[in-house]
Amino acid sequence: MDLLGKEVLVIGLARSGMASALLLLQDGARVTINDKRSEAELTAEEQAFLAANPALRFVGGGHPANLVTEQTALIIKNPGVPLQLPPLQRAVKLSLPVITEVEYAAWRLNAPLVGITGTNGKTTTTALTGEMFRAAGRKTYVAGNIGLPLSAVVNQVKSDDVVVAELSSFQLEATLSLRPRLAAILNITPDHLDHHGTWEAYREAKAKIFAHQRAEDAIVLNADDPEAYALRQRPHSRVYLFSRLGEVERGAFVREGLIILRDGAEETVLCPTAQVAIPGSHNLENALAAALLAWLGGVPVLVIAEALAAFPGVEHRLEYVRTVDGVVYINDSKGTNVDASLKALAAFPQQKVLIAGGYEKGADFAPLARALVGEVSHVVLLGQVAERLAAALREAGYENYSFADSLAEAVQMAQAKAKAGEVVLLSPACASWDMFRDYEERGDLFKEAVWQLRGQDDGR
Repeated sequence: MDLLGKEVLVIGLARSGMASALLLLQDGARVTINDKRSEAELTAEEQAFLAANPALRFVGGGHPANLVTEQTALIIKNPGVPLQLPPLQRAVKLSLPVITEVEYAAWRLNAPLVGITGTNGKTTTTALTGEMFRAAGRKTYVAGNIGLPLSAVVNQVKSDDVVVAELSSFQLEATLSLRPRLAAILNITPDHLDHHGTWEAYREAKAKIFAHQRAEDAIVLNADDPEAYALRQRPHSRVYLFSRLGEVERGAFVREGLIILRDGAEETVLCPTAQVAIPGSHNLENALAAALLAWLGGVPVLVIAEALAAFPGVEHRLEYVRTVDGVVYINDSKGTNVDASLKALAAFPQQKVLIAGGYEKGADFAPLARALVGEVSHVVLLGQVAERLAAALREAGYENYSFADSLAEAVQMAQAKAKAGEVVLLSPACASWDMFRDYEERGDLFKEAVWQLRGQDDGR
């Protein structure tokens, strides 16, 4: 799309809004940025950005419908912005294109895109896949929902480079032509229903990752996840599966403790599962997906195996913090939904003290409550959903819980309840936005609170 001299509206500032606005200015567009916050309420970084780019028009303090006119050529929305906003509804009535930042960035991308989505495991799998391509000597950019907007790297990317992007349902829902040459759906379980409205809408947003793939492209699906596996008949591209529970005809699977790569009659032994450095059965699934994507992308098997053995995991996802008086403290702040927290609990066989709670997303906490019985000695609840989580615990017959007003208090309460040999696990099963800027801030504050605990530091 030629945007020279055209009116473009960007809704939502933050990282992706700033990155896409810069690209739009390079394309010669006339850019208006709209945000629910007034200019005085913006972060210092955002205010400095606007001051450094006076060609940008900023409209803050709300989302008036009249920002969109018949002269508006394109609307780019921040991933978290709901499609129900007045200017977006007006754009739909006028049949104007509404996209997210990743779609616009992909228009400018001149290198193969590897796209990874799923309810859980996206960040770990994206980072691990990127490490595999880097280890093979490819110039690799890791971007998207992982923290670096795709728009921020497109000008640096050359045709023989690789871009590995974590793609959320928020980013995928407003894509019109996004085409990853390699894509993966790790799993699909209920999440973000407050944003998407229905389970079906959330599931279809995930499925858009392969909607524009062609016959020569490939989609990787989790054969152990019912919702991901159910999509296998829909893509026009080549379908590969991964499974830790059974063999697949084309893809990656586990046999007698070995990871096997198979394409029809041809099999390759990758490495023993014991060689995978990141803990937990869910991380074995992430490792299978990353290995399969890298293999399909031409990375040698030996390089893939070495990366699996060396990769330590990502910050805020089952991250070891410290051992105090025989109690291990684990930061799983990235566990922002029930399924993620269930997998985190399953990763540790010993008794646990769980810190949970946060922003209300309409989740069903009953499966989590049932899983705590016999596995978790105490739960410390905090945040917006604390009372509703407590009700779910009582319904499951679980009474060993208490409430905290802050994360620091929750850590102190957890220390008082935990015994030597147990694990204190922060895995909130909720988003962070009620008390924190994001899950990263929550995880950082958890680690800070753990390091302030008094007791014998046992090291590791």
